[in-house]
Amino acid sequence: MSATSESASVRPAASAVRGPSGGSGGSAGSQTLSRGIRVMEVLAEAPGPLSIAELSEALGLHRSIVYRLLRTLEEHGLVVRDAAGAVHLGPGLAALARSVSRDLQSAALPELTTLANELGMTAFLTVLDDSDVTTLVSVEPRSAGAAVAQRPGSRHALDVGAPGAAIRWLLGSDELERRGLPRPALEGSAAAPYATSRDQVIPGLSSVAVPLHLPGLAPAALAVVHVSPQAEPGGIAAALHRAAAVVQADLA
Repeated sequence: MSATSESASVRPAASAVRGPSGGSGGSAGSQTLSRGIRVMEVLAEAPGPLSIAELSEALGLHRSIVYRLLRTLEEHGLVVRDAAGAVHLGPGLAALARSVSRDLQSAALPELTTLANELGMTAFLTVLDDSDVTTLVSVEPRSAGAAVAQRPGSRHALDVGAPGAAIRWLLGSDELERRGLPRPALEGSAAAPYATSRDQVIPGLSSVAVPLHLPGLAPAALAVVHVSPQAEPGGIAAALHRAAAVVQADLA
């Protein structure tokens, strides 16, 4: 297949984040809600806590507006500020996240943990979310010296990345045509296909992903991201397929 971009970064930088349909705003009636969500999206993509000035720049909003948004989010435990005034996501989000695809997360987490520690790579589960591929859960290896961060909630367009190719492989011809996307030519066999990508988003990063077909649920993919140029993708894909089979059996 042609090379596509990875869905992770070693430490992603803060940036304005698209809404589910690719936009960053909302209707007049939902503008405050939209801005509050964008605050959390930017914090989720950031490498660490952000100052008010950094948040203001990333959001394209005046500091006074950012202050008001933060006060509301803090009241609900969704963001917190440290002693220096820098902002990061709060513990209230953990309670919300536990309810998102609870069964899928529970089934995938043990397999992702095994993959991460056996391969020495960050393993993660992605799902199709409108026109984006979103990371639902990720696990970094215990012994990695420089693990690649793949934050839950991070997203990229469906037409890029190994996970994007693996998910596109699950879509029917009519759906691909509706989206204006080509069917990817995955590597491996028809029974055990896999997608690879390298150097497309962050130089030096590679990703391997396999389709995860879950009847009744959104198309998904299991994947790893790594920095090793010597890694053999076929062996990685075999491990991913074994994990996918376990997840599928648990949810059958």
